[in-house]
Amino acid sequence: MVTENRLLAALPRELYKKLAPNLKRVSLKQGTILHHPGETIKNLYFPIDCLISITVTMNDGSTAEAGMVGNREVVGVNAFMGGRETTQTEYIIQIAGSAIQVEAQPLLEEFDRNKDLRDVLLRYTQALIAQISQTTGCNSLHVLDQRLARWLLESQDRINSDDLKLTQEFLGHMLGVRRAGVTQAAQKLQEKNLIRYHRGHVQIIDQQGLESFSCECFRVIREEYDRLLGAKDRDG
Repeated sequence: MVTENRLLAALPRELYKKLAPNLKRVSLKQGTILHHPGETIKNLYFPIDCLISITVTMNDGSTAEAGMVGNREVVGVNAFMGGRETTQTEYIIQIAGSAIQVEAQPLLEEFDRNKDLRDVLLRYTQALIAQISQTTGCNSLHVLDQRLARWLLESQDRINSDDLKLTQEFLGHMLGVRRAGVTQAAQKLQEKNLIRYHRGHVQIIDQQGLESFSCECFRVIREEYDRLLGAKDRDG
């Protein structure tokens, strides 16, 4: 069971104690939008056992996922990038759970004067850029079956659970494809005994098999996160 956010856990103890009065644990429901495009980012969220998608929406209303954020990450780092402290993307809760919420302003003030905090958040930003870059390549070059396998593995890795509460419609939005395409891809994975899908639940029943079936992108992203932020305890 996940009990902490790994970025917060990576901070020096004295720095964490200094930030603690500004940290608030919150429960987040599936489908909640934390940030709309163009809004000023007022809060950052460090997920504990929830999953947050960073999505882009086109003029015709179609939506696709640009990145995902779980217990190794934080959503809202654009607040430190200057300018209007906003983004064209949307942050939406994909799997319900809890997170640590912190107002952007006190964290930004600490970011400006504390090298330890700055180092952790900049390394994380580099990892997030790697994730978004690899996902862009994956979406352009790999078939839907492999993309779905990669997506499920990335989600599992971020909430430490084999049971993912997701509808095919939601998966279609995240992968930028029609629901029928997700249905066919999920059936293929199910026929290979890699997953089990039933009424909004996807259960991964053969993780190693799913990794073998997936493209190389899950491995590449995981290795880059491990290099920049430290290896994750896969059994924890």
